Amino acid sequence: MKLFKRILLVLLSVFALLLLLVYFSTFHPSDLESVQVKCEEGAPSLESSEPIKVLSWNVQYFAGRNRVFWYDVPDETGPDVGPSRVEIESTLKKVANVILERDPDFVLFQEVDDGAKKTYSENQSERILPLLSDRYPCQTEAFYWKAGFVPHPKIMGSVGMKLTIFSKYKILSASRHQLPTPPADPITRQLQLKRAVLEASVDVKDKKPLVLLNTHFDAFSMGTDTMQRQVAFVGQLLDKLDSEKSEWILAGDFNLLPPGFSRKHLHPNGAYFYSDDEEISPLFKKWNSTASLEELNGPNQEKFYTHVPNDPQIAKPDRTIDYMFYSKGLTKKEYIVLREGEALESSDHLPLEATFSLESR
Repeated sequence: MKLFKRILLVLLSVFALLLLLVYFSTFHPSDLESVQVKCEEGAPSLESSEPIKVLSWNVQYFAGRNRVFWYDVPDETGPDVGPSRVEIESTLKKVANVILERDPDFVLFQEVDDGAKKTYSENQSERILPLLSDRYPCQTEAFYWKAGFVPHPKIMGSVGMKLTIFSKYKILSASRHQLPTPPADPITRQLQLKRAVLEASVDVKDKKPLVLLNTHFDAFSMGTDTMQRQVAFVGQLLDKLDSEKSEWILAGDFNLLPPGFSRKHLHPNGAYFYSDDEEISPLFKKWNSTASLEELNGPNQEKFYTHVPNDPQIAKPDRTIDYMFYSKGLTKKEYIVLREGEALESSDHLPLEATFSLESR
């Protein structure tokens, strides 16, 4: 009996040590927390009389389009675990070229790596910013995946991924909102992505600040209510901003199909990742989208596709899962999805670009 107790004590001690190791090597953000803003001295305020251009892009950690990653196919048998240094270098330049050519006032990136083994532990914000010709004196960012070691056979190392906002204009403050997370066991809960909304308040001369919201919803939560909870959370954020009479722009990768778009239109490998529940409907019902449901489901819907699957059985734009929404006080002047050249070659997502007027405020 004494031997049994000793063995049990050793096992419990090892398990407790494992839990502590996992906890202290992972990321534990608060529900709401301030995040750092970096602004060069003399960064200008936004003039309310000038149109503003916003570009949102899931850059897939600057990996390019020549890989099929392990998670790109339903059975997780994609052959690749990460890009080469050469591929990252090439993609950084391509993304920078697109930004320089389009010259947006605000750049909202998703899937920017920082400290991840698969991308050589580099801070990709620091890699891309010098290529943008000093056009963006202000920036802010928020991690949504961070761990010293993830013992997944296709990872086996550190992870770090964040949302970033680059701005031509002065950012007054920024905060990170924790999105609801998928259900998981205690250890997986520590190691999994902790997706978020990055909120930045931009100074507008003689007006209330313009609020930018950058997000990336869950991608692998099939069979749970995670997407409904994340949509509801964002809806509450927008309700609060509306009650404060703030003008805002929300953009990002929502990983949800448009209401009315049937999964039957997709290859089975693509349809696998979505449900028929139209979880994003509440956002479309209450707020303005830069692409209407009529456009997203109409005869020219291909113009609005934003995802280019790496899965070789698909390998072309076939769905819309990235969106921009905006407050009632803004006027949309133009919206396009950039679908050619280096915009098409750089990521498994296409960049969204919208121009707005603030004058109606």
